[in-house]
Amino acid sequence: MTLSKIINEIAYPLEDKDFREECKRILAESGALVLPKFLQPEAIKAIIQEGNAKASLAWYTQSTHNVYLTPIDPAFDTEHARNKQVTSSKGCITDDQIDKESPLRLLYDSTVFREFLASVLDEDKLYNYADSLSSINLHYASEGQELGWHFDNSSFAITLLIQKPEAGGVFEYLEDMRNADAGEMNYDGVSDVLSGKIKVKELAIEPGALVMFRGRNAIHRVTPTRGNVTRMLAVLAYNSQPGIALSEAASKTFYGRVG
Repeated sequence: MTLSKIINEIAYPLEDKDFREECKRILAESGALVLPKFLQPEAIKAIIQEGNAKASLAWYTQSTHNVYLTPIDPAFDTEHARNKQVTSSKGCITDDQIDKESPLRLLYDSTVFREFLASVLDEDKLYNYADSLSSINLHYASEGQELGWHFDNSSFAITLLIQKPEAGGVFEYLEDMRNADAGEMNYDGVSDVLSGKIKVKELAIEPGALVMFRGRNAIHRVTPTRGNVTRMLAVLAYNSQPGIALSEAASKTFYGRVG
């Protein structure tokens, strides 16, 4: 399958300098960039078929964590924003389980696509993960599964919505909710989000959309899936430096094994 069979090259001229600059501007201003109908219908269908065929291979996890994805700090009480626990649950198949001819693999490895991402993200170059599990993941969220409020440790995330559930599975966020580099955690603001006192934003995402998101300082979650249709989301993970692999402990937590 060629790149033109995978993505809508007419709507999204990835090599065009002006298009790249506009994408970069939107991402810088809002912390999120959504490109609707980025994937061609044929590619979406192929990925859904692969996802359904390999659903039995998925590693399912359910965990509780704080929004900062850090251990509990005894200096704060359990209901403090620093320690308050939320729930995340999902299934996942890993890079080594994705077909060699999968549209996800061909897109991930595409030089044109990778150079487009690097340009928009203002990175010199993007690299695969050094381990065999982390570069491409396909996530499954069935009835009741969700991604709790959190901040990302990485500076950017790249995802493709493959299949939308009947209800729920909504991506909610608020940008600039902390300054991680300055060590400003904004406990009061986070507490207000967790208690529902602040109106949060939603990303309107339909199947086939490419989403680039800066989640290091933007608090975000995915609401519980409702209905019989599983939410499928592809995560395309790159690094700005070569040779980076997920730690053994993290790999066992996320994937149930080490790559």
